[in-house]
Amino acid sequence: MENRIAMNDHAAIANRNTALLAEIGRCFTASAELDELLHEVLAATARHLHIVRGMISIHDPETDDIVADVSYGYTEEETARGRYRPGEGIIGTVIATGKPAIVPSIAAEPRFLNKTGARGRDGDEDLSFICIPIVSGDTAIGAIAADMPLRAPEPLEDTAQLVTTIAIMIAHAVNSRRAMLQRERLLREENRLLRMKLSIDDAPQPIIGTSRAMRELTDKILLVAETDTTALITGESGTGKELVADAIHYASRRKNGPFIKVNVAALPHNLIESELFGYEKGAFTGAARQKKGRFELAEGGTIFLDEIGDLDAHVQIHLLRVIQERTIERLGGTRTIPIDVRIIAATHQDLEQKTGDGSFRSDLYYRLNVFPVHCPPLRERAADIVLLADHFLERYTRKFDKAITRISSEAIDLLTAYHWPGNIRELENCIERAVIMSREDVIRSYHLPPSLQMAQPAAGRAVTLEEMTNRFLREIITDHLKMTRGNVTRAAALLGTTKRILAYRIAKLGIDCAQLK
Repeated sequence: MENRIAMNDHAAIANRNTALLAEIGRCFTASAELDELLHEVLAATARHLHIVRGMISIHDPETDDIVADVSYGYTEEETARGRYRPGEGIIGTVIATGKPAIVPSIAAEPRFLNKTGARGRDGDEDLSFICIPIVSGDTAIGAIAADMPLRAPEPLEDTAQLVTTIAIMIAHAVNSRRAMLQRERLLREENRLLRMKLSIDDAPQPIIGTSRAMRELTDKILLVAETDTTALITGESGTGKELVADAIHYASRRKNGPFIKVNVAALPHNLIESELFGYEKGAFTGAARQKKGRFELAEGGTIFLDEIGDLDAHVQIHLLRVIQERTIERLGGTRTIPIDVRIIAATHQDLEQKTGDGSFRSDLYYRLNVFPVHCPPLRERAADIVLLADHFLERYTRKFDKAITRISSEAIDLLTAYHWPGNIRELENCIERAVIMSREDVIRSYHLPPSLQMAQPAAGRAVTLEEMTNRFLREIITDHLKMTRGNVTRAAALLGTTKRILAYRIAKLGIDCAQLK
């Protein structure tokens, strides 16, 4: 009789466990939100296992906190207090070690911290406790903790085994949710960066280049653009420092505000202060009215101070005060005017060296150089030369209304071999000159400036007339053979000569027709 009762109890427990797992399975298919899912899983577990109080706690790797995500039998205040660190209390220890904890009697266990303040109620001396880790891979990402009746119908170890199965199911759900959140974060970040890159394209002139140096420059632009940090753009003359300043402004939250540009080197020294900070009526002879300075005109936007290295000592002091205090005073005025302006400065000079010789204030240099952005010289980004040349070709063919469609291979070889001491500005001038000189639909090597053509041979050796003539002949013949796919007869007809003469030239110049088919 007793064995039959025990068998009936065992069957009832097995049926209960099967029903619980089935109900939890339905929860996983019905609930899309993780919080809602955990609530339903914990509620179902509490009903079937007669849990008095329970919580599911998840470890946040960013804050290293263990927080009660959902609870059962606790008040909101008690749940909010259920916060642990790895290794703290039983829950923290279970998550730190990944090993379950089974406590037959809560009243006899000194390790309970009772952070929630829920324990100590009447009847708590008749409670047991289990805490099962929620494990992902080799790491515990959370735990299920439950206060249970001391005289449960089945051993605590069996209950712990059942809850371990539930913990495995929860681990999959948490991992899926974390993966989805990570994908959402990455997608938001990609969208944010894409919007910023599109904003860079809104600048008056685009930044062109796919070389590693330009990718690094673009990354820096995007980083500093989303802040109001003062930026100092450095680089040789002609490297596009103003374009970088444009890109920073148009990718920033200030892109709809004013963008005021000041070339310090182009202003007379006696007018720089009044131009930057403005003046009051009667401040000096000729000041017939009040005038706002460039900083006031840039309110809510950006001011770009180009060639900042040419600023004289007196104005340096004034500018330092503006950066530190974010206020200005007009010349002849006594009123302090607050400003909300983002400052971008640029120079081709070595400001660190100038601080060493005393011609530039070190405190101003460090205020300006919060986020340095260096524009690489064109010789360090050879991969971008053809892209830039094509860009300028399109610009100047449109400007001069010419039908030039391409740059010959020989001309490209000259462009990529040259060291470009004048950087992008020199390349632009070179293409503009070539477009003007060309009477064909192509830019050839002899349309380029002599400085590029002289750069081909080894250093120290002059170019002979025969070498230059052969180079031009090779370029023209090769170009026409490309057009005819290596057909010498058709190329000769296009060039207005005979096949015999052209074949002689091809052999003499060492042109391989087979490669041009």
